[in-house]
Amino acid sequence: MATFTRLKSGSWRAQVRRKGKYVNGTFLRRKDADEWAIDIERRIDRQEPTSTQRSRDVQLFGDLVTLHRQDLAEVGKNIGRSKTASLISLDERLGHLRLSELDRERFIKFGKERALEGAGPVTVGIDLGYIKTILSHAAAVHGIIVSTEPLDHARIALRRLGLVGKGDERNRRPTQDELDRIISAFESNNRQQIPVGRVIRFAIATAMRQDEIARVEWRDFDADNRMLLIRNRKYPRRKNGNDQRIPLLDVSGYDACKILEEQGRFSNSREGRIFPYNGRSVGRHFAASANN
Repeated sequence: MATFTRLKSGSWRAQVRRKGKYVNGTFLRRKDADEWAIDIERRIDRQEPTSTQRSRDVQLFGDLVTLHRQDLAEVGKNIGRSKTASLISLDERLGHLRLSELDRERFIKFGKERALEGAGPVTVGIDLGYIKTILSHAAAVHGIIVSTEPLDHARIALRRLGLVGKGDERNRRPTQDELDRIISAFESNNRQQIPVGRVIRFAIATAMRQDEIARVEWRDFDADNRMLLIRNRKYPRRKNGNDQRIPLLDVSGYDACKILEEQGRFSNSREGRIFPYNGRSVGRHFAASANN
């Protein structure tokens, strides 16, 4: 029979006594404790081990990162490129630490190290968010309790130090004269293989992201109705399947449809991607020209 106790921290301790066996676990939510207790009772009735091999093997923070990625893969949830890179980085930096070493001082040190490497307040905050996600996942799914309170305190300290916070707000928009000069510089460069000027004009006309422009395909362009389908558009809580149709307007001074017709003549193709270039390459060309 299972009993449940609410701890001062707000977590729930579940205790199972059944057929001479005793097992306990601590969980953030009562619902998780209930589900765990039912599973443990069934395991005891079937004379199965009362803990999974994976949770017994967890010793280091790196084990939690691996567990998190494996669990998402098992349910078919893809991890985006940005999150994958962040998880790999966290594993390299903190993966060797034992769970008992994940204290406030170590998280503050981590934040300071990232800032010295050039990471801005937003990036450091995102890293801390991923750490909390990993710890919370381990507790909710596997009953591996590692307090997130030291992380919360470290975030407060890093925020007061100015190492965690919101990004710098833009204080002005480029003038039309500035845009004209930037675009002209790209379009007058005969050695420029990527039509960065055209990409800039299309970005202004549609407000699309750089990677979205690099991914959109001719099959998604409805010239008759002046519409464009953007597949898997970035969204905070969902990406896969978040397809959106947007109108190609002519309100910014740049006609999006005419730009696509121009791109079709330039590339001499109406198959595959409209702008068949690596989004990062476009960004590098733009940054290089801006610095010259």
